[in-house]
Amino acid sequence: MNINMKTTLKLTTLIAILSLTACDNTMAKKFGGKMTVELEKDQKLVNVSWKSSGKDASSLWLLTRVRKSDEQPETYKYTEKSTFGVLEGAVTIVEK
Repeated sequence: MNINMKTTLKLTTLIAILSLTACDNTMAKKFGGKMTVELEKDQKLVNVSWKSSGKDASSLWLLTRVRKSDEQPETYKYTEKSTFGVLEGAVTIVEK
């Protein structure tokens, strides 16, 4: 194996490892991964949004409020439907 081939193999391996170690937010949003978020006890989900904070980083923002006494905890599942059905992510949000 020549030097160029070894370097290419090392770079490819490094990129693959870094891709697998991305945070849950990035995996769910960019690579079709799945993630679950558990809210603190007695919190009610109001809204959820993504905020990009750089080239590859993203943050999941949750708007919550105190759950009223007559409300039951719920589970929400947000799914992405892509044009070709490839790399579709999912985020599940669980109220406790």
